[in-house]
Amino acid sequence: MSQLLTVSPSPHAHSQESIPNLMFGVVYAMIPAALVSFFFFGLGAVLVLAASIAFCLFFEWAITKYMLGQEPRLWDGSALLTGALLAFNVPTNLPLWILAVGALVAVGVGKMSFGGLGQNLFNPALVGRVFMLIAFPVQMTSWPLPVESRLQLVDVSTGPTVLSVLKEGVKNGESMDAIMAQVPSHMQLFYGHMGGSMGEIAGAALLLGLIYMLYKRIITWHTPVAVMASTFVFTGIFWLADPSQYADPLFHLLTGGLLLGAIFMATDYVTSPMHPRGMLVYGVGIGLITTAIRLFGAYPEGISFAILIMNAFVPIINKYIKPKRYGEKPKPAAA
Repeated sequence: MSQLLTVSPSPHAHSQESIPNLMFGVVYAMIPAALVSFFFFGLGAVLVLAASIAFCLFFEWAITKYMLGQEPRLWDGSALLTGALLAFNVPTNLPLWILAVGALVAVGVGKMSFGGLGQNLFNPALVGRVFMLIAFPVQMTSWPLPVESRLQLVDVSTGPTVLSVLKEGVKNGESMDAIMAQVPSHMQLFYGHMGGSMGEIAGAALLLGLIYMLYKRIITWHTPVAVMASTFVFTGIFWLADPSQYADPLFHLLTGGLLLGAIFMATDYVTSPMHPRGMLVYGVGIGLITTAIRLFGAYPEGISFAILIMNAFVPIINKYIKPKRYGEKPKPAAA
């Protein structure tokens, strides 16, 4: 009787994957984008990334140990990933005390208040990012421009993002040709030569991260492709209808946090659907909401709000679009 069998429901499957493997796999995929950010934003990007990770690790340790009374498990990689994603969503000149507040909200409210890893409804990094955007709008929209010296840390030049230029130009009645003359070319946008959040400027590097995660089977293609394709289609419809008032769909794919959100934020295991069909519905919803906010909303960017809104619909998507039960017989065809 000393060696009892553990009985669990079928099916019985074994995998070499673990939470640390998956979490660190996503972190590895973020390295190219981080290096591009270091190149364009200098030491400011390094400081923000290191501080964000340190804050998230500290708050997870403190909340787990002293508020939940549990043993902290920092080495599963989840807090590290949250810190990296939070840093990717903020300007590199953000005051560190504001970043600390954002990290506290991301970990304490977005994650631990729901019970910890695997139980949160919303993406923790986006919860922290949106809170900072609402609470500290000036600091969160003071966008650094690429620096001339890689060792530059303070007194960086700031300016509007490409989407802000587009939104303001359309509001002032400027033609699309005049607006496009004020922003970097599509190729510059692809390589990252523009102002913005730390992780959103490097389209080419973000796509490298996507390829790596697909190769390692960390994620599937359904969600990122659905987000990008739906945004391309929806913005393309308006562009074809009136190219003098709406930017082309490729411009929308390469600007703002669209690629960052589609590849690294919307694919979060906990806050995205389980079934591939549900992932497609989820991704299309994100693309639709993002397009609506960008074209008709007050904010020039909408991917963060779109992902959080669709996070709330994930339980419903999982309820109605779910895998067939193991051993379930197919329903007979209607006569």
